[in-house]
Amino acid sequence: PPPGPGWGAPPPRGPGGQAPWGSGWGGPPPAAKPGVIPLRPLGVGELLDGAVSTMRTYWRTVLGISLTLAVLTEIAAVLLQGLVLDDANTEVLDDPSATLGELTDVMGDLLLSSAALYGITLIGTVAATALLTTVTSRAVLGRPVTTGEAWRDARPQVLKLFGLILLLGLIAVGIAAVGALPGILVSVSAGAEVGFGLTLLGLLAAAVFAAWLMVRLSLASPALMLEKQGIVTAMRRSARLVRGSWWRVFGIQLLAAIIAYVVAAIIVIPFTFLAAAFSGDGVTGFVSTAGGDIGWTFLIISGIGSVIGSMITFPITAGVTVLLYIDQRIRREALDLELARAAGVQGPGATGGS
Repeated sequence: PPPGPGWGAPPPRGPGGQAPWGSGWGGPPPAAKPGVIPLRPLGVGELLDGAVSTMRTYWRTVLGISLTLAVLTEIAAVLLQGLVLDDANTEVLDDPSATLGELTDVMGDLLLSSAALYGITLIGTVAATALLTTVTSRAVLGRPVTTGEAWRDARPQVLKLFGLILLLGLIAVGIAAVGALPGILVSVSAGAEVGFGLTLLGLLAAAVFAAWLMVRLSLASPALMLEKQGIVTAMRRSARLVRGSWWRVFGIQLLAAIIAYVVAAIIVIPFTFLAAAFSGDGVTGFVSTAGGDIGWTFLIISGIGSVIGSMITFPITAGVTVLLYIDQRIRREALDLELARAAGVQGPGATGGS
């Protein structure tokens, strides 16, 4: 189309060469950016850039929180694996003459140890999410925050956040159990061959439904932390914010998870092979006997890699989730106006000092 007002062409002139009132509008003014993101609906790249910018701008606080929690979590995990877990028992799994009772005992021990390791990781993730949510919310306003300030702000909600994450896990397990139940009942009454397909189909359907529900509830964590709400209210809040934007929220969070996984793998894998090389049997021994006896050397060296990986990935995943929550509120509730007032922005296009 021919160029006109708003497309870059000069505005038409009135009598005397003056531009008429209201002409020459070149589009909306640029959004204010007091902090790490512009206060307007965000694109995918801006969400990722905002999380990275938070980590870069407030690196002392962000990396300090991530490093501390990663170190504490990994120390607990290494001590649990090295002192509590009996690696020699896993040899029973390779023994064809092992009795059913021995296999049951070993599987029970492995299940218990896996649950303990998951619990340790869960505690670290909850604490990191709580503290980094506060840091990211301040970064949006261009306000610095110390670790102590982040903890004082997050502390009243930490137990609720822990309960939220446990509840989401129980919901996922419950959905899987309900999906598998018909197949299990058929297997008991008509035989395993008949019920296996139904069980598999039920688990597949349960996985799809659980994934849909978890995305609907994925913004409950920042809602709980920033709005100081209860667990159930935060879950309802997340469902309302995600409604109509499920695929967008899912795609952004999946992309952030893939990026975090790739970054962690790039860091952790070299440490894993280095640990195997120094643990006595070398890399070949590690590959051929994975899951066997793991010594302290392997645990410590691989643990260092896990600490570095978590220190970098914690801020990415937590930051994207918080910024996605803020973005959904900007799109649905004009939160950008409230944020601009809170940041003390005087006019459109103003930026903060950070």
